[in-house]
Amino acid sequence: MSGNINQETLEQKLARLRKSIDNMDAAFIHIVAERFRITKQVGQFKAENKLPVADKGREKEQVERLRALAKQADLDPDFAEKLLNFIISEVIRHHEQARK
Repeated sequence: MSGNINQETLEQKLARLRKSIDNMDAAFIHIVAERFRITKQVGQFKAENKLPVADKGREKEQVERLRALAKQADLDPDFAEKLLNFIISEVIRHHEQARK
């Protein structure tokens, strides 16, 4: 009988941990959505003012800043850079589509 109680405890702990992951995933999606709402405004501003879609200097600064933040957060900086580069490429794609 104690084996069943132990098993339930393990399953409950796993469920609790997974619920925390689910909550973090939801927060992440909402944060990314908000970021894209803001970058859409940036894209509109750039289009209205005939500014280039991409800003390589800004992108480089962002990569360096995010890599440093990743190190501080004990996250692989290479992973953080890949994630940011993916987001940047999507932002640029959206900006280009908005100009068509």
